[in-house]
Amino acid sequence: MRKIYIFFFLLFGVFILLDASLEVKYPFSKMDSENVTTIQKAGFVPSIFSEVKLEKEELFLSSPDTLTWRLLGIIKYVKKPDKDYPDGVMFPIVNSELKAKNKKKIVMSGFIVPIDNVSYALSKNVFASCFFCGKAGPETIMGIKFRGSTPRLKTDQYVTLEGNFRYNDNDVNDWIYHIEDAVIVKGGK
Repeated sequence: MRKIYIFFFLLFGVFILLDASLEVKYPFSKMDSENVTTIQKAGFVPSIFSEVKLEKEELFLSSPDTLTWRLLGIIKYVKKPDKDYPDGVMFPIVNSELKAKNKKKIVMSGFIVPIDNVSYALSKNVFASCFFCGKAGPETIMGIKFRGSTPRLKTDQYVTLEGNFRYNDNDVNDWIYHIEDAVIVKGGK
């Protein structure tokens, strides 16, 4: 039993040494101090190689953030009065990370769910277990507003969309999450 502990101790030591010796190099040209930010490389132990300097413009060029259903699912609800619902209704409290992404370009993947003859929603689950069927909550679906004309899509078609993220925390008759000015970047036709 003691030999196993020694083996794992030595193995862990090798991982630490390998991690400390790895260096990440990025081929950036100009590096003036007021326009540079520091990012720490992930790893076990900080080392002299663990920080990478990136220009701030290169961090946020125009690459959209990829949202996940897990992040959208981090939500709480609070019961508030509403003119249409005298007994009150549950309003969403959107997490701060999603609030920071409001009206910013994002990428999101999911299943197409038809809402009516002309509009669709993006769902975490297929139609048979989507929000409408009681198998999930309202945070597992996003309203879609396409750029230009709405394409013809099939139920349960898995797509990746790029567009502007918007959240709604005050209108109970609307989706909590939206993707607007959306274009299909993967999975269309």
